Amino acid sequence: MVKPVYGYGNSVLRKHAEEIDESYEDLQLLIDTMFETMNVSDGVGLAAPQIGLSIRLFIIDASSMVEDYPEAEDFKKVFINPEIIELSGEEWRFVEGCLSVPGICEEISRPSQVTIKYYDESFTEHITTYSGIIARIIQHEYDHLEGKLFIDHVNPLRKKLLKKQLVAIEKGTVPIDYRMKFSSR
Repeated sequence: MVKPVYGYGNSVLRKHAEEIDESYEDLQLLIDTMFETMNVSDGVGLAAPQIGLSIRLFIIDASSMVEDYPEAEDFKKVFINPEIIELSGEEWRFVEGCLSVPGICEEISRPSQVTIKYYDESFTEHITTYSGIIARIIQHEYDHLEGKLFIDHVNPLRKKLLKKQLVAIEKGTVPIDYRMKFSSR
């Protein structure tokens, strides 16, 4: 089942998400729904707040990026109750976009490595260090669980220049080719 992606301006995107446990109702159905929603929306990651749920869960399927980033091959994972333990490595700039902020792409600087503790869909704990594009996607999705968006990393002057586009997203007047829930509708 495909859910609408919540767009910029929806308050759920600005909340600090809550942890869940193994008893979370219909967890596997939710995970399947998130992958389906992400795939039809042409994303590589999706956090639960982006479908209106303020819980600490995100998914990644980076396999579509394998041509440019070999480490993305077969990288499909579920991250439950993640906690970033360490950010390290050189900062590198990369143009990011977001399903919740359609039509806006900005160059964002992030550390090249992330060490993260998380649970998979079976609630098996992992502590893993990722680098490169995978580290970037993880940091982007993790931000959603903290109530942040990638545009929060843009300098204030640039963000001011994006204001008109952000207002259009809030109003739902931007062209999109996937289901969205806008804050003003």
